[in-house]
Amino acid sequence: MDNALGDFLRARREQVTPTDAGLSPGHGLRRVNGLRREEVAMLAGISAEYYLRLEQGRDRNPSAQVLDALAQVLQLDTEGTAYLLSLAAPKPRRGPDLPDERLPSGLDMLLHTLNVPAFVFNQYSDVLAANRLARALSPELAPGTNRLRALFTDEAIQEYHADWEHYTAVAVAHLRATVGTQTDDERLQALIGEMSLKSDRFRQLWARHDVRSAAEALFRIQHPQVGSLELLVEKFQVVGASRLEMMLLHAEPGTRSADALALLASLDASS
Repeated sequence: MDNALGDFLRARREQVTPTDAGLSPGHGLRRVNGLRREEVAMLAGISAEYYLRLEQGRDRNPSAQVLDALAQVLQLDTEGTAYLLSLAAPKPRRGPDLPDERLPSGLDMLLHTLNVPAFVFNQYSDVLAANRLARALSPELAPGTNRLRALFTDEAIQEYHADWEHYTAVAVAHLRATVGTQTDDERLQALIGEMSLKSDRFRQLWARHDVRSAAEALFRIQHPQVGSLELLVEKFQVVGASRLEMMLLHAEPGTRSADALALLASLDASS
């Protein structure tokens, strides 16, 4: 049985140390990472038995007051708190499966008129369309590529990311925020299962239950031809399409990255 609320509570209490929570760490070896269940319950002002039922999925309807108290104990930010509340909310009845994503008419044409790397992707991190400069920037941006799968399993693509550990953490936290409570999405669950089997790094990050929907502010690439680039990120929802986003990458004028991006464009144009 799905126990998303309990899994989240367990994962997040393991990230909070007694010192973080204002408690004495005590003496001797602690058998758990982070806070014990009874410590969370005490700090939240609820019984240890009730908190145990929440973690075990035997009570799935805590009040907003209890959830707010738990969010404070677990030191969740605004987004993490909203995610916790969503896990405890009644799940809407699932509608019919969404059709395959199709780009609105003219969007692919627009991509190829832009003079910066630009591409469109879906909620599963599949790249659906990209202009030539995006494809020249990194093989992970080629249409047909799943960015998540490439990032965690393709060593050649990993070499493009000097800040790979940070970038993977951002990617998984963003995936969790995008997924929300869609625990019955078979396509999504298949992707998560595949990645958990293929990548220890992904499995560890997914188990943390970090939630961050904010787009990454910088896209750092170590390009084999033009060197390092630090590009600004802009994301836009695609109107008229189901959960599609367009990402544009651009450099601050006058910077080395701007020069490198211009060089990359000239190399691509001459190829």
